[in-house]
Amino acid sequence: MSIPLSLTVNGKVVTANVDERTLLVEFLRHDLALTGTHVGCDTAQCGACTVLVDGRAIKSCNVLAAQVAGAKVTTIEGLAAADGTLHPMQAAFKECHGLQCGFCTPGMVLGALDLVAHHPHADERTIREALEGNFCRCTGYQNIVKAVQTGAAAMAK
Repeated sequence: MSIPLSLTVNGKVVTANVDERTLLVEFLRHDLALTGTHVGCDTAQCGACTVLVDGRAIKSCNVLAAQVAGAKVTTIEGLAAADGTLHPMQAAFKECHGLQCGFCTPGMVLGALDLVAHHPHADERTIREALEGNFCRCTGYQNIVKAVQTGAAAMAK
């Protein structure tokens, strides 16, 4: 059954009719062509599909699009400025080499933003614990932790 859906995605109001069983990750990738939100496992284990919903990191493969009706959703595409200037957390991931293949990076960046919003001066242990639901198979996490710390410091300025 098709249902009406209205939400704000990356600062723009979006309305659509969606099947009531449509997952948020499917809506973002297929209906809105926001392919930075990755599908890694389909079981909410890897974190590649992480987005912000009203400022909180969630795994969009585990949430129905209808569940976020009226919410503000931010994907990785919504972070950079209109002129292409990277968000400080994105810039930190680039600067600190907190990525290799890049598949996990959108989820890592968005998860880091949620962490920093609640713990702006998080230590290494807190960062590692906060990001443990986001799997990276390439970097070994050391540079990701450094990127989160660097991004948090830049955001505090």
